[in-house]
Amino acid sequence: MNKISTLSMLLLFFGMAHAQVSFTPSPISTNGAERAAVDMNGDFLDDVVSVTATNVQIYYQQPDGSFVERNITTTPADNTPSWSLSAADFDKNGKTDLLYAGGNGVTFMQANNSDGFDEISFPQYVFSQRSNFVDINNDGHLDAFVCHDVAPSVYYINNGDGTFTFHQGDIGDYPSGGNYGSVWVDYDNDGDMDCFIAKCNVNGDVNERSENQLYQNDGAGNFVEVAETAGLKDNMQTWSSAWADFDNDGHLDVFVGSSSANFTHKLNRNNGDGTFTDISASTGIHALTTTGIENCTYDFNNDGYADIASNGNILLNNGDLTFTLIPLALPNNNGSLGDLNNDGFIDSFTGGQIYYNDGNSNHWLTINTIGVESNINGIGARVTITSALGTQIREVRSGEGFKYMSTLNTHFGLGQDTEIATLTIAWPSGIVDTLENVAVDQVISVVEGSTVLGLNESVTNNLILYPNPAQHVLNLGDTTDFTNPSYSIFDMQGRKLMGAPLDANAIDVSTLATGNYILKIHDGNTLKSQRFIKK
Repeated sequence: MNKISTLSMLLLFFGMAHAQVSFTPSPISTNGAERAAVDMNGDFLDDVVSVTATNVQIYYQQPDGSFVERNITTTPADNTPSWSLSAADFDKNGKTDLLYAGGNGVTFMQANNSDGFDEISFPQYVFSQRSNFVDINNDGHLDAFVCHDVAPSVYYINNGDGTFTFHQGDIGDYPSGGNYGSVWVDYDNDGDMDCFIAKCNVNGDVNERSENQLYQNDGAGNFVEVAETAGLKDNMQTWSSAWADFDNDGHLDVFVGSSSANFTHKLNRNNGDGTFTDISASTGIHALTTTGIENCTYDFNNDGYADIASNGNILLNNGDLTFTLIPLALPNNNGSLGDLNNDGFIDSFTGGQIYYNDGNSNHWLTINTIGVESNINGIGARVTITSALGTQIREVRSGEGFKYMSTLNTHFGLGQDTEIATLTIAWPSGIVDTLENVAVDQVISVVEGSTVLGLNESVTNNLILYPNPAQHVLNLGDTTDFTNPSYSIFDMQGRKLMGAPLDANAIDVSTLATGNYILKIHDGNTLKSQRFIKK
């Protein structure tokens, strides 16, 4: 009898943790192109945004899940978001700005302090595709990147005073374009944002113009195209990709969605050494034969594993790098995704409807990142949590999929776990915040640098063998507790100065200035720290 009861409980637990996902539509009256589910007024509740050339319609979400409508008249925009919209607070005034990526150019709608928008349009011709806000040069100010269909892509460097400087090329610089779906990710775990561009020829030809590109950020403002070396130079037709750590091993994998019936979708697993392996055949993703332009990733059933939304279909992650297809769970454009009733589950907005996630008993956590030295939204931050399920990672991004803008809040599902052992945020500035013993089923806000003293809490005295103080090299002691570890070195203000995979029991610290530092050795399960002195 006890064995039967135990088996029943295990089956019940598995069923809850890996629950299916469904949505219930609810109508909402919209005015214009429906483009975003994102917080617009700084209260961290996802709002619903639709636009025309002269109006921004915002349904402001209230704490009880209801909405208050407001229509904001604008000057006639030179460009509308016919191809994509992205959103972020690029001037740090606490209000979310918009980028309209149109067929002829780019317009910024800057949220002013009078509850309106000021138009900033650039004169250059840009056949826009996907757009993103990201701090390209890591100066603490959000820049903007826009894919160009018929020429090299463009970007707008934030001057820090509410103005931008136009640039073209260097990132997505094929002469005749073909740049469709850009997404900014840290695929190599070096702390800075790299750029992947999904590429396509609309006439169906497959040639150099349609080869996907991966631009590696060297941390000094230089980007090098490495797709062939990485194994991502796929010659296929695609408009977008979905990046997540699908196997929770600490490395971002990528689903590349086919936009043509002549090609199949691909799932590439990150090998942790800068390369990827196509594992599509063993994952079950080929059960999805529908193709299209919209692909993104969220944990829709809150089981602790990132799922894939592809043109309205959901590939539900089984937790073992296999996926179960839920056909037509959402409309075929996926919509804009966010938590639209503040219940901890991801919903969708599109077609005059909010598709509310029906939810289940799984637990969750939502984090609002508030940058100080980094950009105010924390875009580019890496958020890591560890619970009984293991370790999960997310990144704060503006602009995923192809056309729509989704939440800037960071969402985790936790299955039946009831506590998070550690929550770590590695900010673009290099500052790292750590929280311990975090409760589930809540929304928390973390201000950059607010928990830096937490670095001292796990400091030991047996990590460094000799010498300490050190001038050139730190020789480490026994590191057999770790599996494929990496190291990070922080100053006493919590700023990350160095970091890389640990491939030997010695670390060159000769470039550090004289002073006190903290060394961290970490893998997905173990973290040890020790202070040292550089002389």
